[in-house]
Order: sequence, then C-alpha cells, then structure tokens
Amino acid sequence: MKKLRTLDLSKNNLARGLGKLGTLVELKSLNLDSNQLPAGSLAPVTSLTKLQNLSVSRNRLGKPVAQQSPSRPNRPQLEALPELPPSLKQLNLSSNFLSHLPKSLFSPRLVKLEKLDLSSNHLAVLPPEVKHLVNLQELYLDSNAIISLPDEFGAMRKLKVLSLKENQLRVTSTLFSDKNPQPLPKSLFTDTVLIDLNLHGNQMTNTLLNQFEGFQDFLDRRQKVKSKTMTNLDVCGLE
Repeated sequence: MKKLRTLDLSKNNLARGLGKLGTLVELKSLNLDSNQLPAGSLAPVTSLTKLQNLSVSRNRLGKPVAQQSPSRPNRPQLEALPELPPSLKQLNLSSNFLSHLPKSLFSPRLVKLEKLDLSSNHLAVLPPEVKHLVNLQELYLDSNAIISLPDEFGAMRKLKVLSLKENQLRVTSTLFSDKNPQPLPKSLFTDTVLIDLNLHGNQMTNTLLNQFEGFQDFLDRRQKVKSKTMTNLDVCGLE
C-alpha cells in the first residue's frame, strides 16, 4: 500500500497514535476527523512529504495528556502538532480543545499552506508568528474567544477570506489608542487582498466597523470584485 494517495480514517476510535502510517510516503490526502487523537499522536505525519490535505477535526489535540507514570510528575507537555510537511496546502484543526497554537503551525517551511481552519477551539489570541503564513488565502476562526488580531496579519498578503463568527471582538469607542486598540488592525484591510470578512456574532455594529482605520480600503477593493456567491460584504455579517 505504499503507493496509496488518499486515506480516510475518520469516525473511528483512534486514541493513541498512527503506528507506521509514516511509511505511506505517497499520501496526498489524510482524513482523521472524529477520533480521539491526543497531543503527540500525529508524529508520523512529519514523514509524509507529499501530503497536501490534512484534516484532524473533532479530536483531542489540545487536551492535556494524563501522566503515564507517577514517578515523572514534571513530565513536559506534548506539543499538539509535530513538524508539518512543507507540501501541506490545507489543514483543518477545528474542534480540538486548543487554547494556544503550537509553534510548528507557524513554521516558515509551510510556504504552500493556503487554507487553515481553527474554528470551535478555545483560542483567545493569535501570535505574531502568523506572519510566516505568507501564502494563506483562507482562515477560519469561528466560535473561539478572540478579542483582537495582531498587526502581523498584514503580512499575509494573499489572504482573501477571514471568518471570525461568534468570537469576543468588541468596540465601545472608536477613539482608538494604546489603551483602546482597534481590534482588527489597519494592516488587515490595507496590506492584504481580503474581500470576504464575516464578523457575525461579535459585539460590534456595521456603523462602528465603518470607522475602523483602513476599512475604506477594504470596501473599495471588494467593490471591484463581482461574485454572486459572496455574502453581503457591506455589513460583514453585522447589523
């Protein structure tokens, strides 16, 4: 089976690891959704140097791993993700109890990653290292606890789609300052090619959003895009 290119192991009861899966070096698509995989269990994925699509939704990558031996109480926590193959184009990590993002996700080696789904986790912030995802085009962060995005989002110059539904973005005053920063940075609107932004379920209004610095650049850019499949971009899911 070493020539296998697509493998679907979803909806099983995988709870420890992936055995010798790393020997399937021709794999391009791997689906591990709806299992019980914990942190440290994806190590064999590092060897899949041709992998393009990896989906690990609805697992337990962010859950603390129970100590296996009382004699080692200070055993370091395992990282949720191993080093990922640079061939990866799409990655789904939704519903994994992630409260922070592993460093390997923002490796400069992931130059081909175009789509990333981190929805339905426990994320409050995203690190500045997002700047390394230079080819990312679609980012889904729905149903987290995000209160703001870092300025480094502007480094993702190819970003077209950003979904932040049901988060904790909030605006009480548009007199932005160091003590009251703009939750969506100017660079997101001016330095990327963003045309589809969904903010439904956050504590702000369309009127307030229109006062964000750089937002007019975003409006002007997407008015040039004609697509009947788009949502109502005039309000970005807000009233």
